[in-house]
Amino acid sequence: MRLLLDVVYWLVGIAVSPILLYRVIRHGRYRSGWGQRFGRVDRKNPHKKCIWLHAVSMGEVNAAQTLVAEIEKQLGDFEIVISTTTDTGFARADKLFGHKCSVFYFPFDLSWVTRRAFNRLRPSICLLMELEVWPNFVFTATERKIPVIVLNGRISDRSFSRYRRIKRITRAFFGKLNFVLAQTQEYADRFRELGCPAERVIVTSSLKYDTAQVADRVEGAQALAEQLNLAGAQLWVAGGTGDDEEKIILDVYKSLCRDGRFDGLRLAVVPRKPERFNEVAELIERMGFSLVRYSQVKGTASRSTDNGKAVILGDTMGDLRKFYSLATVIFVGRSLVPMGGSDMMEAAALGKCTIFGPHAFNFRQTVDVLLKGQGAIQVMDKDDLQATMEKCLSDPAYAKKIAQSGQAVIRQNQGATARTMEVLRKVLKA
Repeated sequence: MRLLLDVVYWLVGIAVSPILLYRVIRHGRYRSGWGQRFGRVDRKNPHKKCIWLHAVSMGEVNAAQTLVAEIEKQLGDFEIVISTTTDTGFARADKLFGHKCSVFYFPFDLSWVTRRAFNRLRPSICLLMELEVWPNFVFTATERKIPVIVLNGRISDRSFSRYRRIKRITRAFFGKLNFVLAQTQEYADRFRELGCPAERVIVTSSLKYDTAQVADRVEGAQALAEQLNLAGAQLWVAGGTGDDEEKIILDVYKSLCRDGRFDGLRLAVVPRKPERFNEVAELIERMGFSLVRYSQVKGTASRSTDNGKAVILGDTMGDLRKFYSLATVIFVGRSLVPMGGSDMMEAAALGKCTIFGPHAFNFRQTVDVLLKGQGAIQVMDKDDLQATMEKCLSDPAYAKKIAQSGQAVIRQNQGATARTMEVLRKVLKA
């Protein structure tokens, strides 16, 4: 089976190589870490026992923060190494953990590559965030009697539909997992259906509730406000936006500002992907708005000189939470268009009135919990978004109630880190 997998991987690699090459040249992605992707990975403390944590992208890396802190606190005799797949995930992991942990790109799931990586790292346990279950990785770990645990496990509707078509194949590697710590009972049932032994699947809630820091202030937010002249403004932040979504946001903003309504309202747009910053900047100007790019004032002594009407483009990495902390209303992007949504926990945890669109299927569990607790608002289209914005801006008491309920929902669902650590201690002592 491993030989067949390798052949399939090579064929897929050949098929997608033109797309990959285009992204390297056009967007500057995937230009580094190729040695690591082929298994040349290293540790900082090779004499210690090793915990290998894999978090594919920025969202999973952020979700792992409280867990990494608890592992360091409770299992200090282990070294943690962290792998990611995407460039943004690597940058975030390196920023959060690079000073104390080895951070590298996840090796390709070719049999000889995974063997090389395991030979170099010699992990005592492997932790996979959400749904990063790769067959050759699992087979290699099983051969060496290394436990593999899925943390914060979830299977989206789309992924579940695809996996069910090849259920006979998934059972071959899902069945070898030592534990799956699932976010919800529904996700737990899906892992069981795909081949995980029922007794090895445990519901722990989502680690993201623990890492969504409940706070009223964020360090650095005041400096951002001063640099962008936001004093006295009502700030609408559209965060994590995707293709074709910014135009909808800008149309609504134009309508809200028409005829002097909601005077003092400012809009900050923070696209999800950095390679789209220039594209969105051009769109803002093409639609007739003046533009302030935060990258031009961040880290300098200068301040924005706009007249208080310009659209702000958050074109820097790692500052979304600062924007969120200053917001009156937050729209969580990639949800008005069918892209699956962005994580709305961070916005709710900061006690902000949070809005998202109908296409948040990648965060369905969070959506269900927030809506049930009246801690967020779901809109169906552009008109609905405009009407909701008008309601939130003209009725501060209503917006405040939504914000407070959202923060309460986050608090009520915390505790996954402690439940996860209980399982890890049990496995490592066995």
